Amino acid sequence: MSSPLASVEVSIERRAVGDNVWLRQDGRNDRSELMAHRAQALKYEVLESEEAVGRAMLAEIEGAARNKAGELTIVILGGRGAQALHRLVGEKAKTSELDRLLGRLNVFTQDALAPMRLENAFSFVRDFERLLGDAFFQKVRSFNSMRTDAADLEAEMVRYVEALESTGGIDILFLGLGPEANAASHICYIKPGSGAGANDVAAVIPISQTIVEHHISKFKAGGTSPNQLDEMECRNATHILTLGPATVLGAKRIVQSIVDAATAPGKVASFDRFVNTQLSDDAETRSHQLDENPGLWIRLNPNVRSLILPDVLKQAN
Repeated sequence: MSSPLASVEVSIERRAVGDNVWLRQDGRNDRSELMAHRAQALKYEVLESEEAVGRAMLAEIEGAARNKAGELTIVILGGRGAQALHRLVGEKAKTSELDRLLGRLNVFTQDALAPMRLENAFSFVRDFERLLGDAFFQKVRSFNSMRTDAADLEAEMVRYVEALESTGGIDILFLGLGPEANAASHICYIKPGSGAGANDVAAVIPISQTIVEHHISKFKAGGTSPNQLDEMECRNATHILTLGPATVLGAKRIVQSIVDAATAPGKVASFDRFVNTQLSDDAETRSHQLDENPGLWIRLNPNVRSLILPDVLKQAN
Protein backbone atom coordinates (compact mmCIF):
# COMPACT_ATOMS: atom_id res chain seq x y z
CA MET A 1 0.00 0.00 0.00
CA SER A 2 2.27 2.72 -1.22
CA SER A 3 1.23 6.35 -1.44
CA PRO A 4 1.41 8.56 -4.56
CA LEU A 5 1.90 11.60 -2.34
CA ALA A 6 5.03 13.68 -2.74
CA SER A 7 6.32 14.77 0.68
CA VAL A 8 7.03 18.41 1.42
CA GLU A 9 9.91 19.38 3.67
CA VAL A 10 8.72 20.57 7.08
CA SER A 11 10.93 22.37 9.59
CA ILE A 12 10.98 19.93 12.48
CA GLU A 13 12.81 20.26 15.79
CA ARG A 14 13.61 17.30 18.05
CA ARG A 15 12.64 17.75 21.70
CA ALA A 16 13.41 15.19 24.41
CA VAL A 17 11.35 14.91 27.59
CA GLY A 18 13.03 12.17 29.57
CA ASP A 19 12.99 9.14 27.26
CA ASN A 20 10.18 10.61 25.15
CA VAL A 21 11.18 12.15 21.81
CA TRP A 22 8.77 14.77 20.47
CA LEU A 23 9.00 16.24 16.99
CA ARG A 24 7.75 19.80 16.98
CA GLN A 25 7.12 22.61 14.56
CA ASP A 26 10.30 24.69 14.66
CA GLY A 27 10.28 28.28 15.86
CA ARG A 28 6.86 28.32 17.54
CA ASN A 29 6.14 29.29 21.13
CA ASP A 30 4.43 26.50 23.09
CA ARG A 31 2.78 28.79 25.64
CA SER A 32 1.33 31.10 22.98
CA GLU A 33 0.01 28.18 20.95
CA LEU A 34 -1.48 26.49 24.01
CA MET A 35 -3.36 29.58 25.15
CA ALA A 36 -4.50 30.52 21.62
CA HIS A 37 -7.14 27.80 21.87
CA ARG A 38 -10.19 28.41 24.02
CA ALA A 39 -11.38 25.46 26.10
CA GLN A 40 -14.61 23.98 24.76
CA ALA A 41 -17.44 22.18 26.52
CA LEU A 42 -18.05 18.74 25.03
CA LYS A 43 -21.50 18.13 23.57
CA TYR A 44 -21.71 14.39 23.02
CA GLU A 45 -24.39 12.40 21.18
CA VAL A 46 -25.65 9.07 22.49
CA LEU A 47 -26.47 6.69 19.63
CA GLU A 48 -28.28 3.38 19.89
CA SER A 49 -25.70 1.02 18.41
CA GLU A 50 -22.18 0.63 17.14
CA GLU A 51 -23.59 0.40 13.61
CA ALA A 52 -25.32 3.76 14.05
CA VAL A 53 -22.00 5.27 15.09
CA GLY A 54 -20.39 3.82 11.96
CA ARG A 55 -23.11 5.32 9.75
CA ALA A 56 -22.69 8.71 11.41
CA MET A 57 -18.92 8.57 10.82
CA LEU A 58 -19.41 7.80 7.13
CA ALA A 59 -21.91 10.66 6.88
CA GLU A 60 -19.20 12.96 8.25
CA ILE A 61 -16.83 11.95 5.43
CA GLU A 62 -19.54 12.36 2.81
CA GLY A 63 -20.49 15.78 4.21
CA ALA A 64 -16.88 16.97 4.18
CA ALA A 65 -16.55 15.80 0.57
CA ARG A 66 -19.65 17.77 -0.46
CA ASN A 67 -18.24 20.93 1.12
CA LYS A 68 -14.79 20.72 -0.43
CA ALA A 69 -13.49 20.31 -3.96
CA GLY A 70 -10.57 18.04 -4.76
CA GLU A 71 -8.74 15.78 -2.34
CA LEU A 72 -9.93 15.00 1.18
CA THR A 73 -7.55 13.97 3.97
CA ILE A 74 -8.71 11.87 6.88
CA VAL A 75 -6.87 10.21 9.77
CA ILE A 76 -8.58 6.95 10.68
CA LEU A 77 -8.92 5.34 14.09
CA GLY A 78 -7.53 1.91 14.89
CA GLY A 79 -9.05 -0.67 17.22
CA ARG A 80 -12.69 -1.03 18.10
CA GLY A 81 -13.87 2.57 17.86
CA ALA A 82 -14.14 2.75 14.08
CA GLN A 83 -14.66 -0.90 13.13
CA ALA A 84 -18.31 -0.36 12.24
CA LEU A 85 -17.26 2.45 9.88
CA HIS A 86 -14.59 0.30 8.29
CA ARG A 87 -16.94 -2.65 7.79
CA LEU A 88 -19.54 -0.35 6.23
CA VAL A 89 -17.05 1.31 3.90
CA GLY A 90 -15.57 -2.08 3.02
CA GLU A 91 -18.95 -3.41 1.93
CA LYS A 92 -19.77 -0.30 -0.09
CA ALA A 93 -16.33 -0.38 -1.72
CA LYS A 94 -17.33 -3.67 -3.35
CA THR A 95 -19.93 -1.66 -5.29
CA SER A 96 -19.58 1.59 -7.21
CA GLU A 97 -21.47 3.63 -4.58
CA LEU A 98 -18.40 5.30 -3.04
CA ASP A 99 -16.06 5.22 -6.03
CA ARG A 100 -15.89 8.99 -6.55
CA LEU A 101 -15.41 9.61 -2.83
CA LEU A 102 -12.72 6.97 -2.40
CA GLY A 103 -10.85 8.33 -5.40
CA ARG A 104 -10.49 11.63 -3.54
CA LEU A 105 -9.42 10.25 -0.15
CA ASN A 106 -5.95 10.50 1.34
CA VAL A 107 -6.06 8.17 4.33
CA PHE A 108 -3.55 8.28 7.19
CA THR A 109 -3.18 6.29 10.40
CA GLN A 110 -2.48 7.94 13.76
CA ASP A 111 -0.35 5.60 15.85
CA ALA A 112 1.48 2.30 15.95
CA LEU A 113 3.58 0.01 18.12
CA ALA A 114 7.19 -0.56 17.07
CA PRO A 115 9.33 -2.30 16.17
CA MET A 116 6.89 -4.71 14.59
CA ARG A 117 6.64 -6.56 11.30
CA LEU A 118 4.12 -4.92 9.01
CA GLU A 119 2.31 -8.24 8.62
CA ASN A 120 1.78 -8.71 12.38
CA ALA A 121 -1.92 -9.33 13.19
CA PHE A 122 -1.72 -6.68 15.93
CA SER A 123 -0.74 -4.02 13.40
CA PHE A 124 -3.48 -1.49 12.78
CA VAL A 125 -2.81 -1.80 9.06
CA ARG A 126 -3.59 -5.53 9.09
CA ASP A 127 -6.84 -4.76 10.92
CA PHE A 128 -7.71 -2.10 8.36
CA GLU A 129 -7.04 -4.56 5.53
CA ARG A 130 -9.26 -7.17 7.17
CA LEU A 131 -12.21 -4.80 7.59
CA LEU A 132 -11.89 -2.45 4.61
CA GLY A 133 -11.04 -5.16 2.06
CA ASP A 134 -9.15 -5.27 -1.22
CA ALA A 135 -11.63 -3.14 -3.17
CA PHE A 136 -11.14 -0.20 -0.81
CA PHE A 137 -7.37 -0.22 -1.20
CA GLN A 138 -7.67 -0.48 -4.97
CA LYS A 139 -9.96 2.56 -5.15
CA VAL A 140 -8.67 4.93 -2.45
CA ARG A 141 -6.44 7.75 -3.69
CA SER A 142 -3.71 7.09 -1.13
CA PHE A 143 -3.24 5.06 2.04
CA ASN A 144 -0.39 6.11 4.30
CA SER A 145 0.85 4.26 7.38
CA MET A 146 3.81 4.48 9.72
CA ARG A 147 6.53 1.98 8.89
CA THR A 148 6.91 0.08 12.14
CA ASP A 149 9.84 -1.90 10.72
CA ALA A 150 11.95 1.20 9.95
CA ALA A 151 15.54 1.11 11.17
CA ASP A 152 15.32 4.78 12.25
CA LEU A 153 11.95 5.42 13.87
CA GLU A 154 12.49 9.16 14.36
CA ALA A 155 13.38 9.64 10.69
CA GLU A 156 10.31 7.61 9.77
CA MET A 157 8.06 9.92 11.78
CA VAL A 158 9.57 13.00 10.10
CA ARG A 159 8.85 11.39 6.72
CA TYR A 160 5.30 10.61 7.83
CA VAL A 161 4.61 14.14 9.06
CA GLU A 162 5.92 15.55 5.79
CA ALA A 163 3.60 13.27 3.80
CA LEU A 164 0.64 14.38 5.91
CA GLU A 165 1.58 18.05 5.57
CA SER A 166 1.80 17.69 1.79
CA THR A 167 -1.98 17.12 1.61
CA GLY A 168 -2.75 20.58 2.98
CA GLY A 169 -3.98 19.50 6.40
CA ILE A 170 -6.42 17.12 8.08
CA ASP A 171 -10.07 17.49 7.08
CA ILE A 172 -11.33 14.89 9.58
CA LEU A 173 -9.39 13.40 12.47
CA PHE A 174 -11.14 10.34 13.90
CA LEU A 175 -10.31 9.82 17.57
CA GLY A 176 -11.34 7.56 20.42
CA LEU A 177 -10.54 7.79 24.14
CA GLY A 178 -8.18 5.27 25.72
CA PRO A 179 -8.49 4.60 29.47
CA GLU A 180 -5.58 5.30 31.81
CA ALA A 181 -5.00 5.06 35.57
CA ASN A 182 -6.83 7.52 37.83
CA ALA A 183 -9.57 8.03 35.22
CA ALA A 184 -7.14 9.76 32.88
CA SER A 185 -7.16 9.08 29.15
CA HIS A 186 -5.03 9.00 26.03
CA ILE A 187 -5.79 9.91 22.43
CA CYS A 188 -3.71 8.63 19.55
CA TYR A 189 -1.06 7.15 21.84
CA ILE A 190 -0.25 10.38 23.68
CA LYS A 191 0.08 8.90 27.14
CA PRO A 192 -0.07 10.69 30.52
CA GLY A 193 3.22 12.12 31.73
CA SER A 194 4.85 12.03 28.30
CA GLY A 195 5.41 15.80 28.18
CA ALA A 196 3.48 16.55 24.98
CA GLY A 197 3.29 20.20 23.96
CA ALA A 198 0.96 22.20 21.74
CA ASN A 199 3.45 22.38 18.85
CA ASP A 200 4.39 18.69 18.88
CA VAL A 201 3.29 17.01 15.66
CA ALA A 202 4.52 13.48 16.39
CA ALA A 203 6.50 11.37 18.84
CA VAL A 204 8.53 8.25 19.44
CA ILE A 205 8.00 7.33 23.08
CA PRO A 206 8.72 4.28 25.24
CA ILE A 207 5.81 1.93 25.58
CA SER A 208 4.05 1.13 28.85
CA GLN A 209 2.57 -2.17 29.91
CA THR A 210 -0.82 -0.47 30.22
CA ILE A 211 -0.72 0.50 26.55
CA VAL A 212 0.37 -2.99 25.48
CA GLU A 213 -2.45 -4.69 27.36
CA HIS A 214 -5.04 -2.18 26.12
CA HIS A 215 -3.81 -2.62 22.55
CA ILE A 216 -3.97 -6.42 22.67
CA SER A 217 -7.32 -6.57 24.45
CA LYS A 218 -9.05 -4.19 22.04
CA PHE A 219 -7.76 -6.15 19.04
CA LYS A 220 -9.00 -9.44 20.47
CA ALA A 221 -12.36 -7.89 21.37
CA GLY A 222 -12.62 -6.61 17.81
CA GLY A 223 -12.24 -10.07 16.28
CA THR A 224 -8.51 -10.43 15.64
CA SER A 225 -7.31 -14.04 15.91
CA PRO A 226 -3.53 -13.73 16.28
CA ASN A 227 -0.94 -16.47 16.45
CA GLN A 228 1.45 -16.81 19.36
CA LEU A 229 4.38 -15.30 17.44
CA ASP A 230 2.41 -12.14 16.63
CA GLU A 231 1.32 -11.66 20.23
CA MET A 232 4.85 -12.23 21.52
CA GLU A 233 6.24 -9.67 19.07
CA CYS A 234 3.56 -7.19 20.09
CA ARG A 235 4.38 -7.69 23.78
CA ASN A 236 8.05 -7.07 22.97
CA ALA A 237 7.43 -3.73 21.23
CA THR A 238 9.53 -1.01 22.82
CA HIS A 239 8.08 2.22 21.44
CA ILE A 240 4.91 3.97 20.38
CA LEU A 241 4.78 6.02 17.21
CA THR A 242 2.06 8.64 17.47
CA LEU A 243 0.77 11.87 16.07
CA GLY A 244 0.91 14.71 18.58
CA PRO A 245 -1.25 17.51 19.98
CA ALA A 246 -0.50 19.88 17.10
CA THR A 247 -2.41 17.57 14.76
CA VAL A 248 -5.35 17.53 17.19
CA LEU A 249 -5.39 21.31 17.46
CA GLY A 250 -4.93 21.80 13.71
CA ALA A 251 -7.53 19.34 12.42
CA LYS A 252 -10.43 21.05 10.70
CA ARG A 253 -12.88 18.58 12.24
CA ILE A 254 -12.61 15.93 14.97
CA VAL A 255 -15.05 13.03 15.16
CA GLN A 256 -14.73 11.03 18.36
CA SER A 257 -16.28 7.58 18.79
CA ILE A 258 -16.48 5.50 21.97
CA VAL A 259 -18.28 2.20 21.51
CA ASP A 260 -16.47 -0.33 23.68
CA ALA A 261 -17.06 0.56 27.34
CA ALA A 262 -18.51 -2.94 27.80
CA THR A 263 -15.11 -4.52 27.07
CA ALA A 264 -13.02 -1.58 28.33
CA PRO A 265 -14.95 -0.48 31.45
CA GLY A 266 -12.24 1.98 32.46
CA LYS A 267 -13.58 4.24 29.73
CA VAL A 268 -16.63 5.08 31.85
CA ALA A 269 -14.61 6.94 34.48
CA SER A 270 -12.20 8.32 31.89
CA PHE A 271 -15.04 9.78 29.83
CA ASP A 272 -16.66 11.30 32.91
CA ARG A 273 -13.42 13.05 33.84
CA PHE A 274 -12.79 14.04 30.22
CA VAL A 275 -16.20 15.72 29.95
CA ASN A 276 -16.30 17.37 33.37
CA THR A 277 -12.77 18.69 33.83
CA GLN A 278 -12.62 22.47 33.72
CA LEU A 279 -9.55 23.46 31.76
CA SER A 280 -7.63 26.30 33.37
CA ASP A 281 -7.02 29.73 31.87
CA ASP A 282 -3.56 29.70 33.45
CA ALA A 283 -0.94 28.36 31.02
CA GLU A 284 1.11 26.40 33.55
CA THR A 285 -1.95 24.80 35.13
CA ARG A 286 -3.47 23.96 31.76
CA SER A 287 -0.21 22.39 30.60
CA HIS A 288 -0.17 20.19 33.71
CA GLN A 289 -3.82 19.17 33.18
CA LEU A 290 -3.12 18.11 29.59
CA ASP A 291 0.01 16.18 30.48
CA GLU A 292 -1.82 14.35 33.26
CA ASN A 293 -4.86 13.64 31.08
CA PRO A 294 -4.00 13.92 27.33
CA GLY A 295 -7.54 13.17 26.17
CA LEU A 296 -8.31 16.78 27.12
CA TRP A 297 -6.45 18.04 24.04
CA ILE A 298 -9.68 17.34 22.12
CA ARG A 299 -11.42 19.98 24.22
CA LEU A 300 -9.20 22.68 22.68
CA ASN A 301 -10.44 22.07 19.14
CA PRO A 302 -13.60 24.11 18.40
CA ASN A 303 -15.07 21.68 15.84
CA VAL A 304 -15.70 18.34 17.57
CA ARG A 305 -18.46 15.77 17.27
CA SER A 306 -18.46 13.08 19.96
CA LEU A 307 -20.43 9.86 19.35
CA ILE A 308 -20.91 7.41 22.21
CA LEU A 309 -23.05 4.45 23.23
CA PRO A 310 -25.27 4.47 26.34
CA ASP A 311 -22.93 2.24 28.36
CA VAL A 312 -20.26 4.96 28.36
CA LEU A 313 -22.50 6.92 30.72
CA LYS A 314 -22.90 4.18 33.34
CA GLN A 315 -21.89 5.35 36.79
CA ALA A 316 -18.26 4.55 37.50
CA ASN A 317 -17.52 2.58 40.65
